Amino acid sequence: MLLVLRPKPRCNLSQFTAHEGRAGGCGPSLRPAFLRGLGRLKQFNLTYDLLTFPKHLTVARKVVEKFPEQRFVLDHVAKPFIRAGTISPWDRDIRELAKFKNVWCKVSGMVTEAKWNQWRQSDFRPYLDVVFEAFGEDRLMFGSDWPVCLVAGSYEEVFGIVRDYIQPWPEAGRQKILGTNAAGFYGVKPISQ
Repeated sequence: MLLVLRPKPRCNLSQFTAHEGRAGGCGPSLRPAFLRGLGRLKQFNLTYDLLTFPKHLTVARKVVEKFPEQRFVLDHVAKPFIRAGTISPWDRDIRELAKFKNVWCKVSGMVTEAKWNQWRQSDFRPYLDVVFEAFGEDRLMFGSDWPVCLVAGSYEEVFGIVRDYIQPWPEAGRQKILGTNAAGFYGVKPISQ
Protein backbone atom coordinates (compact mmCIF):
# COMPACT_ATOMS: atom_id res chain seq x y z
CA MET A 1 0.00 0.00 0.00
CA LEU A 2 1.33 3.44 -0.94
CA LEU A 3 0.34 6.35 1.26
CA VAL A 4 0.41 9.71 -0.50
CA LEU A 5 -0.19 12.84 1.55
CA ARG A 6 -1.17 15.87 -0.51
CA PRO A 7 -1.21 19.40 0.86
CA LYS A 8 -4.35 21.50 0.48
CA PRO A 9 -4.22 23.38 -2.84
CA ARG A 10 -4.13 26.78 -1.12
CA CYS A 11 -1.67 25.69 1.53
CA ASN A 12 0.96 28.28 2.48
CA LEU A 13 4.17 26.38 3.29
CA SER A 14 5.38 29.16 5.58
CA GLN A 15 2.80 28.02 8.14
CA PHE A 16 4.80 24.82 8.59
CA THR A 17 8.16 26.40 9.33
CA ALA A 18 7.46 28.53 12.39
CA HIS A 19 4.78 26.50 14.17
CA GLU A 20 5.36 25.63 17.81
CA GLY A 21 6.75 22.11 18.08
CA ARG A 22 8.25 22.27 14.63
CA ALA A 23 12.02 22.41 14.46
CA GLY A 24 12.28 23.99 11.02
CA GLY A 25 11.17 23.55 7.43
CA CYS A 26 11.74 19.80 7.49
CA GLY A 27 11.41 17.05 10.05
CA PRO A 28 8.72 15.81 12.37
CA SER A 29 6.01 18.05 13.77
CA LEU A 30 4.01 18.32 16.96
CA ARG A 31 1.11 19.95 15.09
CA PRO A 32 -2.17 18.26 16.03
CA ALA A 33 -3.12 17.45 12.42
CA PHE A 34 0.24 15.80 11.79
CA LEU A 35 -0.01 13.78 15.00
CA ARG A 36 -3.56 12.67 14.15
CA GLY A 37 -2.37 11.43 10.76
CA LEU A 38 0.64 9.71 12.27
CA GLY A 39 -1.63 8.04 14.80
CA ARG A 40 -3.52 6.31 11.98
CA LEU A 41 -0.51 4.60 10.39
CA LYS A 42 -0.35 1.63 12.77
CA GLN A 43 -3.87 0.47 11.93
CA PHE A 44 -2.68 0.03 8.34
CA ASN A 45 0.61 -1.57 9.44
CA LEU A 46 2.56 1.33 7.96
CA THR A 47 5.97 2.50 9.15
CA TYR A 48 7.15 6.10 9.30
CA ASP A 49 10.55 7.36 8.11
CA LEU A 50 11.90 10.24 10.17
CA LEU A 51 13.76 12.45 7.71
CA THR A 52 15.50 14.89 10.00
CA PHE A 53 18.51 17.06 10.57
CA PRO A 54 20.27 17.20 13.94
CA LYS A 55 18.19 20.21 15.04
CA HIS A 56 15.03 18.10 14.67
CA LEU A 57 16.06 15.21 16.92
CA THR A 58 14.49 16.67 20.07
CA VAL A 59 11.13 17.05 18.30
CA ALA A 60 11.53 13.57 16.76
CA ARG A 61 11.97 12.14 20.25
CA LYS A 62 8.76 13.86 21.43
CA VAL A 63 6.84 12.50 18.43
CA VAL A 64 8.15 8.96 18.92
CA GLU A 65 7.30 9.10 22.62
CA LYS A 66 3.64 9.79 21.74
CA PHE A 67 3.41 6.63 19.59
CA PRO A 68 5.14 3.73 21.38
CA GLU A 69 3.47 1.11 19.14
CA GLN A 70 4.34 2.85 15.85
CA ARG A 71 7.48 1.70 14.01
CA PHE A 72 9.83 4.53 13.02
CA VAL A 73 13.12 4.57 11.14
CA LEU A 74 15.53 7.47 11.38
CA ASP A 75 16.79 8.20 7.87
CA HIS A 76 20.40 9.08 7.08
CA VAL A 77 21.50 8.91 10.74
CA ALA A 78 19.84 12.38 10.99
CA LYS A 79 22.43 13.92 8.63
CA PRO A 80 25.13 14.91 11.13
CA PHE A 81 27.64 17.65 10.36
CA ILE A 82 30.37 15.34 9.06
CA ARG A 83 31.91 18.03 6.83
CA ALA A 84 32.63 20.17 9.91
CA GLY A 85 33.56 17.20 12.10
CA THR A 86 30.89 18.25 14.62
CA ILE A 87 29.49 15.38 16.65
CA SER A 88 27.85 17.10 19.63
CA PRO A 89 24.96 17.51 20.46
CA TRP A 90 23.99 15.09 17.63
CA ASP A 91 25.57 12.14 19.50
CA ARG A 92 23.63 12.85 22.70
CA ASP A 93 20.36 13.28 20.82
CA ILE A 94 20.90 10.05 18.84
CA ARG A 95 21.44 8.13 22.08
CA GLU A 96 18.25 9.61 23.55
CA LEU A 97 16.19 8.69 20.47
CA ALA A 98 17.65 5.18 20.40
CA LYS A 99 16.23 4.52 23.89
CA PHE A 100 12.85 4.07 22.18
CA LYS A 101 12.74 0.46 21.03
CA ASN A 102 10.23 1.29 18.28
CA VAL A 103 12.88 3.32 16.43
CA TRP A 104 15.37 1.86 13.95
CA CYS A 105 18.13 3.76 12.16
CA LYS A 106 19.02 3.73 8.48
CA VAL A 107 22.77 4.02 7.96
CA SER A 108 22.68 6.10 4.81
CA GLY A 109 23.08 9.62 3.46
CA MET A 110 26.42 10.26 5.13
CA VAL A 111 28.57 11.00 2.06
CA THR A 112 26.43 13.99 1.10
CA GLU A 113 27.11 15.46 4.55
CA ALA A 114 30.89 15.08 4.13
CA LYS A 115 33.23 16.97 1.79
CA TRP A 116 31.99 15.76 -1.58
CA ASN A 117 34.49 13.57 -3.38
CA GLN A 118 37.16 14.43 -0.79
CA TRP A 119 36.01 12.29 2.12
CA ARG A 120 37.80 9.29 3.59
CA GLN A 121 36.15 6.33 5.31
CA SER A 122 37.72 7.45 8.59
CA ASP A 123 35.57 10.62 8.44
CA PHE A 124 32.50 8.49 9.16
CA ARG A 125 33.85 6.28 11.94
CA PRO A 126 32.90 8.55 14.90
CA TYR A 127 29.31 8.79 13.62
CA LEU A 128 29.09 5.07 12.90
CA ASP A 129 30.44 4.35 16.38
CA VAL A 130 27.59 6.37 17.90
CA VAL A 131 24.73 4.83 15.91
CA PHE A 132 26.05 1.28 16.19
CA GLU A 133 26.48 1.64 19.95
CA ALA A 134 23.10 3.38 20.39
CA PHE A 135 20.88 1.18 18.18
CA GLY A 136 22.78 -2.11 18.15
CA GLU A 137 22.80 -4.63 15.34
CA ASP A 138 19.08 -5.42 15.65
CA ARG A 139 17.80 -1.91 14.83
CA LEU A 140 20.20 -0.75 12.13
CA MET A 141 19.82 -1.08 8.38
CA PHE A 142 22.00 -0.09 5.46
CA GLY A 143 20.62 2.41 2.99
CA SER A 144 22.47 3.82 -0.01
CA ASP A 145 20.62 7.12 -0.56
CA TRP A 146 21.03 6.36 -4.27
CA PRO A 147 20.92 8.32 -6.58
CA VAL A 148 21.43 11.34 -4.29
CA CYS A 149 24.70 9.85 -3.01
CA LEU A 150 26.19 10.12 -6.51
CA VAL A 151 27.02 13.80 -5.95
CA ALA A 152 29.60 12.70 -3.36
CA GLY A 153 30.44 9.07 -4.12
CA SER A 154 29.47 5.98 -6.06
CA TYR A 155 27.09 3.34 -4.77
CA GLU A 156 30.07 1.01 -4.32
CA GLU A 157 31.89 3.59 -2.20
CA VAL A 158 28.83 4.25 -0.06
CA PHE A 159 28.25 0.53 0.45
CA GLY A 160 31.95 0.10 1.22
CA ILE A 161 31.77 2.49 4.19
CA VAL A 162 29.29 0.27 6.03
CA ARG A 163 30.64 -3.04 4.68
CA ASP A 164 34.15 -2.25 5.88
CA TYR A 165 32.93 -0.97 9.25
CA ILE A 166 31.06 -4.21 10.01
CA GLN A 167 33.63 -6.53 8.41
CA PRO A 168 34.96 -7.75 11.80
CA TRP A 169 31.44 -8.66 12.95
CA PRO A 170 30.03 -12.19 12.83
CA GLU A 171 28.21 -13.04 9.59
CA ALA A 172 24.78 -13.05 11.29
CA GLY A 173 25.23 -9.46 12.47
CA ARG A 174 26.42 -8.29 9.07
CA GLN A 175 23.40 -9.91 7.40
CA LYS A 176 21.04 -8.12 9.78
CA ILE A 177 22.46 -4.71 8.93
CA LEU A 178 22.77 -5.37 5.21
CA GLY A 179 19.25 -6.66 4.69
CA THR A 180 17.46 -8.77 7.26
CA ASN A 181 16.58 -5.85 9.55
CA ALA A 182 15.21 -3.77 6.67
CA ALA A 183 13.12 -6.69 5.40
CA GLY A 184 11.68 -7.24 8.87
CA PHE A 185 11.04 -3.56 9.49
CA TYR A 186 9.25 -2.98 6.19
CA GLY A 187 7.53 -6.38 6.22
CA VAL A 188 9.02 -7.79 3.02
CA LYS A 189 10.66 -11.14 2.34
CA PRO A 190 14.45 -11.00 2.10
CA ILE A 191 15.96 -12.15 -1.18
CA SER A 192 17.65 -15.55 -0.85
CA GLN A 193 21.23 -15.67 -1.98
